[in-house]
Amino acid sequence: MKNKIYILAPYPKGHAPSQRFRFEQYLDILEKEGFNVSFYSFLSEKAWKTLYQPGNYFGKFLQVMMSFLKRWSLIFKLKRADYVFVHREMAHIGPPIFEWFSARVLGVKYTYDFDDAIWLPNYSDANARFQRLKAYWKVKYCMKWAEKVIAGNDYLADFARKYNDNVQVIPTTIDLENHHNLETDQIKKPFVIGWTGTHTTMRYLNEIVPVLQELEKDYEFEFHVISNEKPNFDLRSLRYVPWSKETEIEDLARIQIGVMPLVEDQWSAGKCGFKALQYMALSIPTLLSPVGINKVIVEHGKNGFFCADAKTWKDHLEKLLNDQTLRQQIGKAGRKKVQDNYSVESQKSNYLALFR
Repeated sequence: MKNKIYILAPYPKGHAPSQRFRFEQYLDILEKEGFNVSFYSFLSEKAWKTLYQPGNYFGKFLQVMMSFLKRWSLIFKLKRADYVFVHREMAHIGPPIFEWFSARVLGVKYTYDFDDAIWLPNYSDANARFQRLKAYWKVKYCMKWAEKVIAGNDYLADFARKYNDNVQVIPTTIDLENHHNLETDQIKKPFVIGWTGTHTTMRYLNEIVPVLQELEKDYEFEFHVISNEKPNFDLRSLRYVPWSKETEIEDLARIQIGVMPLVEDQWSAGKCGFKALQYMALSIPTLLSPVGINKVIVEHGKNGFFCADAKTWKDHLEKLLNDQTLRQQIGKAGRKKVQDNYSVESQKSNYLALFR
C-alpha cells in the first residue's frame, strides 16, 4: 500500500489560515486512514518569528538562507514519498527552482494546491520594498510541472487549466466538529455586527462605514473588527478585537450579523469565500458583496443577503437588526449550507481520493 505523504508548504504548521483550512485539518484524518504524513514548511518556527519582527535584517537574511539550505536537502529525499503535496509554493520567496528541479530533473510527481489568485501581486505597504522577491509569475510554472492541480474555486481552476489539464476543485472547508463548533446567540445584548480579516483587507470596510454611521443614529449596537491591526474608522460603535488563534471562535460567535464587503476585481474573484463560511458555520446571518464565489455559496434571501450598494447594505442591516426570527432562520440555513458543501466531513472523501 502506498501510504507515505510528504507535504511542502511555505509556513510552519498552525500559523497561516490558508494552510490551516486547506489541508492541515485533514492531517489527523489521513493518519487515521493509515497514511504516514510528514509536513515540511519552508520557514521554521524561528524563521517565522524572526521575519515578522521589526529590524534584525541580518537575522532575517540568515534564517532565510538556512530555510533554502534545508529545502535543498529535502528535495533530494522526495523520491522516498509515495505522494508529494505542495501548497502554494515550495519556497516562500524566489523563483520556482525547487519545483523545476523536483519535476524536471528528479522526475518527482507532485500535487499542487492553491487558494486565492496568488499570481497577482498582493502586498501591504510595509512589505512593498520586498514584493519582487515573491516572484508572483512563478505560479503558472508550479502548475505546469505538477501532476495534478487542486484549486479552491472554479475561477482559480479555470486559470490553472491554461497550464495543466488535470485540475480538480476542492473548496476551502470548515471543521464543524472540532473548531467552528459554536453558534451565535441572537438574543444577547449589546447587539453585535462584525467583520474579521487582516489589515490588508480592512480597506473593503470603507464601503460600509458611512452606512454604519447612519445606523448609529437610530440603533444601539457594537461593530466588532477582529483583526491583527487596530482600525481607524470614525464610528461610535467600533470595538477592536485583536485576532487570537486561541479565542478566534469565541470572538466570532459574539457576532450576530456578519459583513463581507468586497470590490469586483480579479483578486476578489479568486477568493474562496472563507469569511462568509466562517460566519455561516456559526449560524451568523451574513451580508456580503455579490462577487466571485460568494454568488455560489449564498442563495440571496435564503441563507444570506447580497448587498451591492449603500442602500442595500442599509436595508438588509436594518431588516436583520429588527427581526430576531429572520436572523435565526438565515443563520441556520447558512450553517446547513456549510455542513452540506463546505465542511471537512463533506469533502473528506475528495481529499482521501487524492492519495489513493
